[in-house]
Amino acid sequence: MLTETLARLQAWWHGGQLVEFIIALTVLEACALLAYHRFTGKGLSPGHYALNLASGLCLMLAVRGVLRADDWRLTVLCLSAAGLAHGTDLWRRWRSQRQVVKPS
Repeated sequence: MLTETLARLQAWWHGGQLVEFIIALTVLEACALLAYHRFTGKGLSPGHYALNLASGLCLMLAVRGVLRADDWRLTVLCLSAAGLAHGTDLWRRWRSQRQVVKPS
């Protein structure tokens, strides 16, 4: 039974469906976070997680592209977008932290 389960999981991985499932869960999580913030005014605003989420999604799309043997240019595009989103997120966080901590 365990062997069958592992074989199915491996097939799911190689076909890209596992990554697609994780992408769907991530999008669902983003929708839930957005809805919670919009309806209650609590939680994180999208500006606090959007770039991080975009970076992760682009990385997952790159993995999916490799598993499905898509055109390499699509993988490079996804990796480039992930790096750009990640770098922008780090820059924004660093900049906002420097504005909070000002030497006297």
